[in-house]
Amino acid sequence: MSLEVREARLDDIRGISAIFRAPINVWQRLNARGYVEDVGYDGLTLYERWLHGGPWMSVETGAVFLNHLLLGGGIALVAVSDGLIQGYAEAYHSVETAPFHSHLHLAHLVVDPAQIDTGIEVVLTDALIEQARRLKCRQITVLRSGPGSVAEAVRERVELKDIACLQRYTLAARQGQVFYRAVEHLNDNPEQIRGWLMPIGRLTSARQQWEMLWPSIWNTIPEMVARRTHRLKVSAAGQEAFLCLQQQLYDPRSADVYCWTAKSLTPQLVSAIRDWAHREGYRNLSLPIFEETIPTLGAEAEEVGYTQNVCAVALGK
Repeated sequence: MSLEVREARLDDIRGISAIFRAPINVWQRLNARGYVEDVGYDGLTLYERWLHGGPWMSVETGAVFLNHLLLGGGIALVAVSDGLIQGYAEAYHSVETAPFHSHLHLAHLVVDPAQIDTGIEVVLTDALIEQARRLKCRQITVLRSGPGSVAEAVRERVELKDIACLQRYTLAARQGQVFYRAVEHLNDNPEQIRGWLMPIGRLTSARQQWEMLWPSIWNTIPEMVARRTHRLKVSAAGQEAFLCLQQQLYDPRSADVYCWTAKSLTPQLVSAIRDWAHREGYRNLSLPIFEETIPTLGAEAEEVGYTQNVCAVALGK
């Protein structure tokens, strides 16, 4: 089989979407009474398809997101054979503080089910490693339990090492005795977070989370707009931060927290986040946070049992 790996194009979106949808055997939605019902794919709205796995679940939303990646939001590669899309890889270049440094985060690596274990995963992984070297990255990163076969494919080529462990905690939103300033901030230029760290909400990489949360590319989908997303620039006790709070899907009084900072997280910033959320009517906050930063949350924080390991491999010269 002759295989070509190249940058994805908008014309590839049908093939890319088909690969992402292939593992899904049953399409469902909540009916008017709140019960789950099976529905044919064509009977679902764009948003209902999205809930099964994000933008790649539809050609329409997939095209919007692929266009965003191709305009600089990320790296999208396809493996093509005889004009057919056989595999897709997605990665994000990020410059952060230690232990991540300049790195390429491998977010997605998916292959046509009929082509699994034929070497396509390895070819795509090699192409991404080459991309990382061209970008002068210090390392590549993957999630230990990431989507698809990303970690497995990388292990075929290199040895992975755990460099960080993320755990999820909850905190009650509450008034705090802290002086801070929080203003809406809609500028989505990722250069603003270059060299910063992401102490809260780094479920994938700081850059990938930014590209998923900050640009307002989904404002034409009513259900997405209805789910409140707050994008703020915050200053608390001399610490500058970009803060995103997103209303939880099935609990509108709770919010997921994402935070990028120039310096290490401080108790004052945590208090500012809790206070602002309280004023907006939220009761509970979900904060994925690294092990070494947990004490900053204070004694009221409760662990919820979620753990995610970030792995890396150093790139030689």
